Amino acid sequence: MGDPKFSRRKYDTPSHPWQGTRIKEENELLKKYGLKNKRELWKAQSELRNYRRQARTLLARLRLGDMQAQKERKGLLKKLANLGVLPEDATLDDVLALDVERMLERRLQTLVYIKGLAYTPKQARQLIVHGHATVNERMVTVPGYLVKKNEEPSIAYNPYSPLASELHPARPTAEHIERVSREFTMQKETEKVDEIEPTQKKGAIGEKDQKKKTEEVKGKEKESEGKDKKGEEPKKKGGKGKEPKDKPDSEKSKAGGEA
Repeated sequence: MGDPKFSRRKYDTPSHPWQGTRIKEENELLKKYGLKNKRELWKAQSELRNYRRQARTLLARLRLGDMQAQKERKGLLKKLANLGVLPEDATLDDVLALDVERMLERRLQTLVYIKGLAYTPKQARQLIVHGHATVNERMVTVPGYLVKKNEEPSIAYNPYSPLASELHPARPTAEHIERVSREFTMQKETEKVDEIEPTQKKGAIGEKDQKKKTEEVKGKEKESEGKDKKGEEPKKKGGKGKEPKDKPDSEKSKAGGEA
């Protein structure tokens, strides 16, 4: 169980410390979502990894007809739907298709920036830590707090904060709020297009492979038919030919004398 003063680590570090592509992707995510360090990213990845592991085990148990797995499946999908990570009509396959950005988008820091309460994700983090943001009229000072779907509309400035006044100079303008929301919607549309295109490419590749396979099968059938015809011809010729005649008596006598 361990000592309560020393809690266990809630994330897993990468298996290899020096991987250029992974380090580049992590740095881009840190910059995009305004994360303090890579530990926050690894926490989100570990949480997503746990959800996906649970979905894989449930799929295996459902194939065996486990009734308890049905209840656990509903509980998992309901939990992810309440978090806003998945739609309400999602399946376990949708859980396996999730990426870490879906988890980072549900952080309070990201939603404060998307709602236009801050100019940048870094400023959104500062506002949360200093107690300027509330969720359901409660002050939340944890930037990594995962906001539920029904809590999202209640994100606002703390009424006791100076930023609650619309005349405060640190508050973003209406133009900035519109621009951020427009960029976020455009980003969502591009992500949907990127998800659709690979499936179309896979479908086109699959059709090409099927055509090649059918052509190969037809070619093999033609070759086998040609071989069968060639094998039948000599039999027919041999059948039509005359039977070999007996040797003459003179040749028989010679063969007997030699013996």
